[in-house]
Amino acid sequence: MSEIILKVKDLRKIYDDKAVVNDISFEVKKGEIFGILGPNGAGKTTTLEMIETLREIDGGSITIDGIDVAREPNKVKGIIGVQPQTPAFQDKQKLSEIIEMFAAAYGVKVNAKELLDDVQLGDKINSYPENLSGGQRQRMSIAAALVHDPTVFFLDEPTTGLDPQARRNLWDLIRHVRDKGVTVIMTTHYLDEAELLCDRVAIMDSGKIIALDTPNNLIKQLLKRGFSKEQKVEQANLDDVFIDLTGKALRN
Repeated sequence: MSEIILKVKDLRKIYDDKAVVNDISFEVKKGEIFGILGPNGAGKTTTLEMIETLREIDGGSITIDGIDVAREPNKVKGIIGVQPQTPAFQDKQKLSEIIEMFAAAYGVKVNAKELLDDVQLGDKINSYPENLSGGQRQRMSIAAALVHDPTVFFLDEPTTGLDPQARRNLWDLIRHVRDKGVTVIMTTHYLDEAELLCDRVAIMDSGKIIALDTPNNLIKQLLKRGFSKEQKVEQANLDDVFIDLTGKALRN
């Protein structure tokens, strides 16, 4: 049986007398990529921020690797990595200096070149963040979040606004992080992304989890309920055409 790394029980968050996260419970297994999906306002980001110790918990409990988030937030911060939806770095500071600054904040030493190489930014080690493309900034924020070898890594809509090459490269990077033994928890609005990356997904709506399973099982359950649509099987799609014509290699 897989080890449970994250336990969320009866989690609740209230704003203006309304429960935006309404008594949800779920568990995440060690070493999996777990997705939280839902429309805008479903409670995804609020849930993530409570787990990350960024928002106060109004009810219920969260434990990460056996550590209670509400009782020991500083201890939790030492074992998690967080990649924000919109990464921001100080201008006129080299990438190597940023990595070293983040490492110092955790009291660890890192080889900045090796860490940047791992996210395909080794050749940008002396560059400044203001000169990076959107995809490069996302990869840089992942490198910064991994300086202390976290147990669990959180990403909030990591590929929003990226072009197809950058999106696919980031998918590979997320898998690479998982393959190094890190549990990945992410939100995304791209359902194709969740289907390709996630071992399991929780679908939220109006502050509740309304479904939780593997993408494949959720699709099978839908079909068993009698769902059908016009089927048109193609060996490729427009996304594949774009990648083929403009090049598979990462440009930035």
